[in-house]
Amino acid sequence: MEFGTYGSYYDVPEGVDIRGRYDAEFAKILTKDALKFVAELQREFRNHIKYALERRREAKRRYNEGALPGFDPATRYIREQEWVCAPVPPAAADRKVEITGPVERKMIINALNSGAKVFMADFEDALSPSWENVMRGQVNLKDAVDGTISFHDKVRNRVYKLSDDTAKLFVRPRGWHLPEAHIFIMVNLQPVALEAKIWNSVFEKAENVAGIERGSIRATVLIETLPAVFQMNEILYELKEHSVGLNCGRWDYIFSYVKTFQAHPDRLLPDRVQVGMTQHFMKSYSDLLIRTCHRRGVHAMGGMAAQIPIKEDPVANELALELVRKDKLREVNAGHDGTWAAHPALIPACMEVFNNKMGNAPNQIHTNKREDAENITEQDLLQVPRGSRTMEGLRLNTRVGIQYVAAWLSGSGSVPLYNLMEDAATAEISRVQNWQWLKYGVEVNGDEVGVKVNREVFGRVVEEEMARIEKEVGREKFRKGMYKEACKIFTRQCTSPTLDDFLTLDAYNYIVLHHPKESSKL
Repeated sequence: MEFGTYGSYYDVPEGVDIRGRYDAEFAKILTKDALKFVAELQREFRNHIKYALERRREAKRRYNEGALPGFDPATRYIREQEWVCAPVPPAAADRKVEITGPVERKMIINALNSGAKVFMADFEDALSPSWENVMRGQVNLKDAVDGTISFHDKVRNRVYKLSDDTAKLFVRPRGWHLPEAHIFIMVNLQPVALEAKIWNSVFEKAENVAGIERGSIRATVLIETLPAVFQMNEILYELKEHSVGLNCGRWDYIFSYVKTFQAHPDRLLPDRVQVGMTQHFMKSYSDLLIRTCHRRGVHAMGGMAAQIPIKEDPVANELALELVRKDKLREVNAGHDGTWAAHPALIPACMEVFNNKMGNAPNQIHTNKREDAENITEQDLLQVPRGSRTMEGLRLNTRVGIQYVAAWLSGSGSVPLYNLMEDAATAEISRVQNWQWLKYGVEVNGDEVGVKVNREVFGRVVEEEMARIEKEVGREKFRKGMYKEACKIFTRQCTSPTLDDFLTLDAYNYIVLHHPKESSKL
């Protein structure tokens, strides 16, 4: 038994220790049976996951030594054979517009009521994973599934409830790279291979424990790392019975391009605002994903529209909406079956574009095979994007990165900045691009022609952008916020001799809060 606040406790199975704060609502999620199931998963698959993560590190070492990602000759037979995944369940056939966002109570209600086909509740990039946020999110999802979720906004004196017609609920779990620091499980260990194969085994185990039919659990895999684009057939093959497609996780994909080529000075990106889906390597990625998914009988989902309403400027708001429409028109014409939006206000525009092209058809899986994309090569997928590197790009990276980390430390993982909804992925692009520009002394244009980025230049930029942030948010909010702590973390990671794999690994230590056992109350 694990004791928490005021002598209350979590009823835990042997070998499990909970060090997060006790809450009666949390205890309804962390039941003894649920914890036993999680402990079984951890004990059975932990060593497989350790092996998979070591393979990631080994791949990073190869890339840093000059190797390039590519299609694996050993799995050519999977790519060349004709096979399909299990049929898409009717309930998930129509995914034209999906809204994504954090697992806050009001957000969940608004997203489910938004008119989107699917709400993907995000425990990954859109969440600052404090114990309170993770557990409140689980409570909120349980209430949403039960249909009992409501929220009283005391400021507006308004009660939010679910409507009769709601979006389907999907859940995005946290990645394996960030272990949970508040629950400890005693384990004995042992190695396997592909990460998709491990997930498939986890799904099979969960179906067996729950007593549900094989294939009841379905997953969409985000292709958000550069090496993964060369393994899309293999990923779907391993998840054949449990797949409902792949998604273009484009912001993380750009982050991965920089991280993969961190030791390749000939592959530096231009300013991040110039790296869009019309760049050849990004278009190739999208086209090959569509071809792969439709050949294998599953959804090919488009990327995130991160714009948010600009209420105070109708003209700017309409221009932003027009950008969204153009992006979604590109996606649906390319063959995507659906897309993502970050804000409910974008859903009508996105839905209109997809409905105009697709009519009553739920998807394009069988009508747009994109056989022309079969000829996409490794060179297409690795082509260096064109564009310029500017001082304003360095400044924007710094400003966005610091403000995102400050919000994350304060408990928010999804942050509106400069009319865009920023999450961990865009903050990661800011961080790794700054690091790479510093490492190679990149020449940028802007304040002065031909300025080389070094520690002195970066230090001046950080100082000036901190002053700008204070001016923009106001002195009082700046003083009460975590901006100075965020500045230290972001600056340290940008100037580190070696590139940290993830921004959040370091920052996570700042939000872990252990509650000691109260053994005297046993």
